[in-house]
Amino acid sequence: MSTYILGLSAFYHDSAACLLRDGHIVAASQEERFTRKKHDPDFPHQAVEYCLREAGISRSELNYVAFYDKPLLTFERLLETHLATAPVGIRLFWKSMSVWMKKKLWIRYLIEDAIGEDVPVLFGQHHESHAASAFYPSPFEEAAIITLDGVGEWATTSYGHGNSEGIFTLGEIKFPHSLGLFYSAFTYFTGFKVNSGEYKLMGLAPYGQPRYADIILEKIIDLKDDGSFRLNTRYFNYISGLTMTSSSMNEILGGPPRKPESPLTQREMDIAASCQKVTEEVMLRIAKQAHKETGSKNLCMAGGVALNCVGNGRILRDGPFEKIWIQPAAGDAGGALGAAMSIWYFYLRNKRKISCGDKMQSSLLGPRYSDDQIGQDLYNLGAVATKMDETEIISKTAKFLAEEKVIGWHQGRMEFGPRALGARSILADPRSPKTQSVVNLKIKFRESFRPFAPSVLIEHVSDYFELDVESSYMLQVASVNKNRRIVMTDREKKFFGIEKLKVPRSDVPAITHVDYSARIQTVSKEANPRYHKLIEEFYRITGCPLVVNTSFNIRGEPIVCTPEDAYRCFMRTEIDFLVIGNFFLSKIDQPFWTENEDWREDIELD
Repeated sequence: MSTYILGLSAFYHDSAACLLRDGHIVAASQEERFTRKKHDPDFPHQAVEYCLREAGISRSELNYVAFYDKPLLTFERLLETHLATAPVGIRLFWKSMSVWMKKKLWIRYLIEDAIGEDVPVLFGQHHESHAASAFYPSPFEEAAIITLDGVGEWATTSYGHGNSEGIFTLGEIKFPHSLGLFYSAFTYFTGFKVNSGEYKLMGLAPYGQPRYADIILEKIIDLKDDGSFRLNTRYFNYISGLTMTSSSMNEILGGPPRKPESPLTQREMDIAASCQKVTEEVMLRIAKQAHKETGSKNLCMAGGVALNCVGNGRILRDGPFEKIWIQPAAGDAGGALGAAMSIWYFYLRNKRKISCGDKMQSSLLGPRYSDDQIGQDLYNLGAVATKMDETEIISKTAKFLAEEKVIGWHQGRMEFGPRALGARSILADPRSPKTQSVVNLKIKFRESFRPFAPSVLIEHVSDYFELDVESSYMLQVASVNKNRRIVMTDREKKFFGIEKLKVPRSDVPAITHVDYSARIQTVSKEANPRYHKLIEEFYRITGCPLVVNTSFNIRGEPIVCTPEDAYRCFMRTEIDFLVIGNFFLSKIDQPFWTENEDWREDIELD
């Protein structure tokens, strides 16, 4: 009989479920995709139901349930931290204790009640779950492993080694010294939302100059050659307060934090550039130390900071490793996968088998919908759609992309993790200089400075970018080739801040950031056949082997899951065409959309 292991992450942010059958991933998804609550932290009831349904089993057939961290160790940290800072942090103490007393101390019983069957519930440590999610699905027989995030129990950073015998931790950094909390503190200071706006800080960085980097290294973070570091807690408030930074931070950064949604100034851009520069330096030094101690040519990474694709690109470019593999669901959602895999390989002592490629199935692990389901959903919505065969779908979609139309693309299984990878994507023409502003402002309803990523045929990636390796999960940043760049005039070189947006940087301006970089997704025939065919057809028509790919959602909402989600997003925005399975929809053919105009007020801004 098969062994089924259900992995869970919950009660912090980005709750998720993952199901293994004999060590192979059957299904995985974040709860937010079903509840439509971005970063939903609650128990992943609907994600669990989906995983069981995909496997065709009931709860009684589960052999183990694995939770991604050890709540009692986290509770120990909170108690020790509050006792050490009392009475200063009394407000934070009572706020956190109320949550723990009501829910988090009883996680085992909450899980048992939710499962409703007599199934063993096992707990792994947070960073061990991250390390397992990084190494076990990777394509490497052995590798160095780095995990970086805010905090899990006590650990905030760890590095180690994975091989046929298991995973071994060689070093770690503990709370309150955290690269993830360091980055989140600057996210907060620049007016963005913690645990959500870190991408914005990274995207904003190229608009500024790192003029605060030296003072950050002098006063805020004590960084050693081996990558170890200590934060000067005087500048932070997350230990005992209700904000991320203290008034001391205001003194060295020229004033108080930016108020959310207020205009961005050059100061915020320079702070972002400075924080990003320091973060990259920390990541690179840790990578060098991991390489020194393991001697491995391979590196695996996970944890929220591993989603910093600019830092990952720096490690690939300037670091000592030949190959890097990063868990596509690197944040807490991926902990569910890591916890389940730890049970299979570590607890049950199963032998790990290496095959060609990784075991993440291109991270296409979420729900899929048949044409019959799609057709019924569209009928129920009153949508006007035309069913076509694949050849016509590909031909028509590529044609309209070449005419600078914006396409909502909903195909196959949904992605697991924060990146849209060609299953729940908004697609556009990368050659158009107006694509970035149109998609940002009229479709995504987000800040104009946010960059877009290219999906490029893997066989052509080196024709456009300084990259010669696979980057199938959009977690590496590389520069656009010099022969693709547009030389700036002397006047344009004097632009600063948001003014830089006015200057096209290459012959694919929609995906070229102001520093000539791009966050790249390589697409192969094997990983996503239909998506590859679409980009091939676009290449045949235009001579350009890449498209703009951004997640199919609007600001403040999770990526769409169902056909209904996709149609709703299509009608709320200025997307021109929607392609769901083999159904093609044009905006001008649709009936008047009668949704309450106040729908945006119900969405929490990210």
